[in-house]
Amino acid sequence: MRPDPAAGVHASRADARHGKPTPVEHHRSPWPARWRAFVKHVGLITLALIMLYPLVWLLVSSLKPSELIFRDVSIIPTEIDTTNYTAGWTALQYPFSRYLMNSALIVLGSLVGNLVSCSMAAYAFARLEFRGRQLWFAIMLMSIMLPIHVIIVPQYVLFSRLDWINTFLPLIVPKLLATDAFFIFLMVQFFRGIPKELDEAARLDGCGHGRIYLRIMLPLSMPALATTAIFTFIWTWNDFFSQLIFLTRPDMYTAPVALRTFIDSTGQSSWGPMFAMSIVSLLPVFLAFLFGQKYLVKGIATTGIK
Repeated sequence: MRPDPAAGVHASRADARHGKPTPVEHHRSPWPARWRAFVKHVGLITLALIMLYPLVWLLVSSLKPSELIFRDVSIIPTEIDTTNYTAGWTALQYPFSRYLMNSALIVLGSLVGNLVSCSMAAYAFARLEFRGRQLWFAIMLMSIMLPIHVIIVPQYVLFSRLDWINTFLPLIVPKLLATDAFFIFLMVQFFRGIPKELDEAARLDGCGHGRIYLRIMLPLSMPALATTAIFTFIWTWNDFFSQLIFLTRPDMYTAPVALRTFIDSTGQSSWGPMFAMSIVSLLPVFLAFLFGQKYLVKGIATTGIK
């Protein structure tokens, strides 16, 4: 026979009338979950402080006299000296603004090149039907695995024969030819998420591939374009190896190469001015990431890359 629920209710009421304790449901205490969250946040904050310590130390050291930089490694300066910034700005053969301008020109050319060429190549892979599309797409993806040290010698020989050494052309022209496969793949993934019905509706209105690319695909792919722009800016601005290879004249140096010249071959270094100019060089990257962070996260999240 099935137990009668009503009987249990009446029995509980009877026990309550006779002073007998009734069974109490044991609810799970929220404190273990709160403690786990607290410990997690403490751990994350600790890791964040460890990661930020070198940057904070660099900033504080740029405000210390050179003789105190390695003598006092604390992040609380005993005295502040801003002469490192004025000395570092004019310490090299040219003012540091010259090197910042060179970096800005290379970054601008690379930005335009990657946004135009990579988006056009991605549109071709995502929307056009042509023979060998899958094969060329696979070859493009395999090029991501090639390290720069493998291709730098053939590139140098080619650009030397073209008389492009000590110009910005070796650093800008390849960007106009869609050589960054990562950005092509990023945009291909985004374009594939745009419904093809929009293309079909545009064709019914008489649009060709050019107008579809300009008026439909590009406006809808702003997160992917913003991600490409931010990554291109950061990677190009911080590039040292390629710029060191192709730019050997002091007037053509970029900011990373100019920072290297603060250290001479004898080991005598102007640490204070070098740290000060390092902070100046980091400011554009920091601002780009600060203001473009939401676009960066949105662009990565909407392309299926985890």
